[in-house]
Amino acid sequence: MKKLIVIPLVAAGMMAMTGCSKSPVKETAKVDAINLANLDTTVAPGTDFYEYACGGWIKNNPLKPEYSRFGTFDQLNEDNQEQLRTLINELGTTPQEAGSVAQKIGMLYEMGLDSIKLNKDGMAPVKEQLEAIQRLGTKADVAKMVAVLHKEGMAPFFALFVDADEKNSSMNIVQMYQAGLGMGDRDYYLLDDEATVKVRDAYKQFIKQLFTLTGASPEQADAAVNAVMKIETGIAEISFSREDLRDTQKNYNKIKLEEFKARNNPLDWDVYFESMGLMEIEYLDAKQLPFYDALGEFMKNVSIDEQKYYLAFNLLNAGAPYLSDDFVSAEFDFYGKIMSGKQEQKPRWKRSLSTVNDALGEAVGQMYVTKYFPASSKEKMLELVGNLQKALSERIAGLEWMSDETKVKAQEKLSAFVVKIGYPDKWRDYTALEIKDDSYWANVCRSNIFEMDYMLQQAGKPVDKARWGMTPQTVNAYYNPTTNEICFPAAILQPPFFNPEADDAVNYGAIGVVIGHEMTHGFDDQGRNYDKDGNLTDWWTPEDAVRFTERADRLVQQYDNIIVVDSVHANGRYTLGENIADQGGLLVSHLAYLNSLKGKETPAPIDGFTNEQRFYLGYATLWGQNIRPEEILRLTKIDPHSLGKWRVNAALRNIDTFYSAFDIKEGDPMYMMPAERVVIW
Repeated sequence: MKKLIVIPLVAAGMMAMTGCSKSPVKETAKVDAINLANLDTTVAPGTDFYEYACGGWIKNNPLKPEYSRFGTFDQLNEDNQEQLRTLINELGTTPQEAGSVAQKIGMLYEMGLDSIKLNKDGMAPVKEQLEAIQRLGTKADVAKMVAVLHKEGMAPFFALFVDADEKNSSMNIVQMYQAGLGMGDRDYYLLDDEATVKVRDAYKQFIKQLFTLTGASPEQADAAVNAVMKIETGIAEISFSREDLRDTQKNYNKIKLEEFKARNNPLDWDVYFESMGLMEIEYLDAKQLPFYDALGEFMKNVSIDEQKYYLAFNLLNAGAPYLSDDFVSAEFDFYGKIMSGKQEQKPRWKRSLSTVNDALGEAVGQMYVTKYFPASSKEKMLELVGNLQKALSERIAGLEWMSDETKVKAQEKLSAFVVKIGYPDKWRDYTALEIKDDSYWANVCRSNIFEMDYMLQQAGKPVDKARWGMTPQTVNAYYNPTTNEICFPAAILQPPFFNPEADDAVNYGAIGVVIGHEMTHGFDDQGRNYDKDGNLTDWWTPEDAVRFTERADRLVQQYDNIIVVDSVHANGRYTLGENIADQGGLLVSHLAYLNSLKGKETPAPIDGFTNEQRFYLGYATLWGQNIRPEEILRLTKIDPHSLGKWRVNAALRNIDTFYSAFDIKEGDPMYMMPAERVVIW
C-alpha cells in the first residue's frame, strides 16, 4: 500500500474542557508524547477531530509552491531526502572506483544536476529513438517498437511484468495489465464536467507543445494531438473501471499464449513476444482479458501513422523530465500545475535524487540503513508486530459474524504472515547496470532495461520470497497478498510513526495502527481472497462471504456520502480496501495496546491527555496535511486511499472506544449512532 513532524503547552485544565476527565489524576513528568503545537484547541474533538488534532500542524506547515499536497509523510520524506543528499554528496569528496556502485550513484546524480549539458543537448537524447519510430511502416514494426518502449520503461497500450501466479503463488508468470493512458485514468477521457474538460484541453496543448519542441510543423503537431487523443480515448472506453480492477477473480485470466494470440491481434503478437524474449512461455495472465479483445477490434480503425504519433508521444512524455528545461517545463505545466495545482517545480537536486532512487534504489538503501537505521529499532518493531498479531488473532476469534470454520482458515493465514522490517537480507547486484556520460535520458533508459531484464528473467521460475517490493529509504509500508507478507521499510520507522523512546500509547496509535493496517489488508475486500500461501482461492463459507460483503457495502456507503470538494463525492467502493485496513488497524492496535497494559497500572495523563486520548491523537497526527483542490480531484480519481481528513474522521466514527476517550455525545458532528457503525475486523 501500497504513506509524514512546537509551542505553547496546553494547560492541564484541557481535560475538563474536552469533557474527558472522570476524576483527578496525578500527572507524570513530561515525556515525548503529543506535540501540542499540532493541535487546534479552538475546535472541539466532537466537532471535527481532524482539525482538533491536526489544525495546528496544518497552520504551521503551509503548502510550499512545489507541493500539491504536503503532510506528515512528506515532511519525513523531506528529512530523508536531505539525509540521502548528504550521503551522495559525500561520495563526491573522494575518488570512486570506475564501475563501482558508488561511482554509478554519484555520476547519475551529477548528470541530473548538470543543467548546462541538459540544455545544450536539447532534444538530442531522444532524436535517434524518435527517428526509429518515424521509420515504422508495418504492423510488425509497430509491435517491435512497443516491445522496445516497454523495456525502456514506457507503457503504450498495456504494461507487461512478471510476478507470482495468483493461483500458483510459488511460481512466477508473465502478466499483462491495461495501460496506455497519458492522463492515468479513463475518466479524464470520458467525463464532460467542467474540471475534467479543462484538464483534457490542457492535455491536448501539452501534446502539441512536446511535438513542437521537436521541430514538428503546426500541421504535424495537430495531427499528433488528434492521433493521441483518438487512441487514448479508445483505450479509455474499453478499460476496466477502477472499481472493476478491485475484483481479483475478474482480473485473473491465465491463458495459453497461443490461445491468447489467436483470439485478438491489436499487435503482431509473435513479433512482440519474440522481441520481449518470451516466445518460450506457455501461459500468461492476461489480467483484463476482454480489454485485449476490444483493443484488437479498435485498432482495426487506427492507421500506422496514428500509431507512430502515439508511440512518439509516449517517448516524449516519458523523456521530458530528463531533457532540457523547455521539455521539463512543459511536463511540469501539465502534470504539476494543471493536474495537481503545484506552483513551482521541485529543485533540481530533489528530481535528480528521485532518479537515482529509481535506478539504484537498493544500493542507495544500503548506504541509508548503514548510517541511519539502528538494529534496536528492528528489534522493537518485531516485538510490536508480534503483539499486533496476537491482538488480531483475538479479534478474529471474537468475531460474532464469522463461523468457526472460516475463523480457522483466517487464523492459519495470520500465523503464516511473513514479516519484513528495515531492509532486505540480500542486496541487489548492480554490476550489469551501465551508467555512462552520454546523456541523462540514456541512463534512465538503460536503468529501465536493466530492471525489465531482471524481471523477465524470473518468468516461469520460483518466486523469490526474500525480495522486497520497496526500498529501505521509502516512507511507506505494504502488504503483498501472493507472498502473504507485511513490510516496513527503515524510513518509516521514525517519528511521528515510530519513536522507541516515546510514550507507548502514541507508538501504538501511530506505527501500531500502520502495522495493523497492513495486517488487515490480508483480510480486506481483495486480500481476503488469498489463502495463507498467497493463492487466489475461496476459503470462506458462502454465508461468511455474504456477511462480510454486507458489512463492506455499509462502509462503502459511508464513504460515498463524503463530499471531498464542491459537489464531488469520495469513491467508497474504490477506497474500500484502504478504509477496511484503516479501521482494522485502529481496532487491532488498540487491543494490542490494552494487552500491553495487563498487570500494570493505567498510565497517568501526560500534558492533560489520558493514554486513550494519546492513542487516538498519535493516529490522527499521521494524516495532517495541506492539499490543493486540484490534487483532491486528481486523487479522488486515482488514489485507492481516502484523503487524510477522512482517514481520521470517517474511520474514527466507527470506533466505540474513540467516543469514550473524548466523551463524544449524540448531537456532536463526529457522533454516529451505534447501529450505523461498521465493524468488520
